[in-house]
Amino acid sequence: MDEKSDRQPGSEREEGTSAQASRRRVLMLGAATATTVLTVRPALAQSAASVLNCSIPVPDGPNAGKAVAADGSMVAAGTQGSFPGGKIFKGEDVKNALRGGRSLPGTSYSQSQAYINYIRRLQYGRSGFTCYASLQMPR
Repeated sequence: MDEKSDRQPGSEREEGTSAQASRRRVLMLGAATATTVLTVRPALAQSAASVLNCSIPVPDGPNAGKAVAADGSMVAAGTQGSFPGGKIFKGEDVKNALRGGRSLPGTSYSQSQAYINYIRRLQYGRSGFTCYASLQMPR
């Protein structure tokens, strides 16, 4: 009789073999998980740095030449109480303004609030939306 035919379901030999196979699977799964963690961590660190270097144009391309009202809406250039567009802010500056109450660089408090209101209104597909959305992600 060969060794395989000697095994019967529930025998010690079969249980030992399945336990070894189960341990092997767990070890392989652990190795795969460790590799994933080592691969993802640098990517997260890199994405955190790139978020701070991204930029948000105010206003975006289709609205170039328009002004920003205090509530963040787009109005015709020269509208009373509006602020000129054509500004580009770095993600880091926007993050500081959103979280720390600081003004955006090169703007007065009122201008900064209008531009922040515009940025908060950004929607998917608009220039600067991805940058703004990534600033909202918890780290």
